[in-house]
Amino acid sequence: MIRDAVKTLFHPFTTGILPMPGEGSRILFLSAEVGPRLPDGFGAEIVNVQPLRPLFRPLSVNGAHVVPELEGEGYEGALILCGKHKGENEENVAQALLRVREGGLIVLAGAKEDGIQPLRKQIANLGFAIEHMPKYHGVVAWFTRPADVSAAVARFSKQPQLIENRFKAVPGTFSHDRVDAGSELLASRLPTDFDGNAADLGAGWGYLSVMLAEASPRTNRIDLFEADHRALEFARKNLAANCPDLAARFFWQDLVSEPVKEKYDLVIMNPPFHEGHAADPAIGQAFIKAAASALRIGGQLLMVANRGLPYEQVLASEFKDSGEVCRNARFKVLHARK
Repeated sequence: MIRDAVKTLFHPFTTGILPMPGEGSRILFLSAEVGPRLPDGFGAEIVNVQPLRPLFRPLSVNGAHVVPELEGEGYEGALILCGKHKGENEENVAQALLRVREGGLIVLAGAKEDGIQPLRKQIANLGFAIEHMPKYHGVVAWFTRPADVSAAVARFSKQPQLIENRFKAVPGTFSHDRVDAGSELLASRLPTDFDGNAADLGAGWGYLSVMLAEASPRTNRIDLFEADHRALEFARKNLAANCPDLAARFFWQDLVSEPVKEKYDLVIMNPPFHEGHAADPAIGQAFIKAAASALRIGGQLLMVANRGLPYEQVLASEFKDSGEVCRNARFKVLHARK
């Protein structure tokens, strides 16, 4: 499904308000998503950057040049698709300013709930001659990259956040500035005598894996599965810093649509339950099914979820036995055995 914001982003080109980028030029597309067919005459090569596996895969299937991390510089222009994370939107503006050459066109768009209007005003307040127009329930804005962008880059650039003086994460990833309270509850219930192979599904920046390794020092190996490439790279760094002797592997994978290929003795997880701005329990239910298929007979699942999410029925259907370990005002820890 094509988001309206993608159509908003290309609207000035489609209607002739902005000139079409010609053949031989390169355009950077940050937070890229699948969109409508490019307007006739849009001849530039687009380098799509998308760290989220569920959004990366449709782009790659369509034959686009798509990468999970930024690459290159000297682009003739940039497109920015804004999302719900303010810090990520601002970092994308900073990267566009750094990687687009002077005089290049930078176009950004988003739905109103994505914070596009405050971001546009911030850019204008820095002295940029930015124009804008509404379309498809969103706003598209554009400006020319000036010679001196140092003040804007300093304003918008985001550094990794230090969490509890031992972990690092970046804006745009889940719980980038603190330990998630649900994960913290699950960490308090992790086994202290585990010595097999474990999988951390939806591992984020690696908190639960570190907690398991510390609770059970004889853990043989932990495999981390995460759909956000940025979070996975920081998980790699956080495990190296906190558990340098732990055997660990890292898989950039969409567990809703890409099956786990190995078998484990233990699965731990704090599954996501949002798709965009809306809660979607089906994602967590898909994670439970992925966990069931990844466990050996007798293997165990430990997971945390918001108290109101309906996971007990799917646990009962996928596992030999299951139940609740504990709960607090917001979360519940669930256990199941294959």
